[in-house]
Amino acid sequence: MKEFLASCFVNHKGKIIGLLCGLIFGILILTLGFWKGILLLLCIALGCWLGSFHDRKENFLAFLDKILPDLIKNKMQ
Repeated sequence: MKEFLASCFVNHKGKIIGLLCGLIFGILILTLGFWKGILLLLCIALGCWLGSFHDRKENFLAFLDKILPDLIKNKMQ
């Protein structure tokens, strides 16, 4: 059984991940409501994105320096 599940995951990884994401989103909508579910998913996505800086050993402030225009940088100092 374990080998069957592993081979299914390898062969259909995208479908399984999509199915699980849809299931989680559906449960959120049914329990919290549409807008609260969307807000929760956005907060989770933002947390994952910010956490990826730590995983890659990057500095978030260095990232902001790259993307912010010079005018905004000068106003913040």
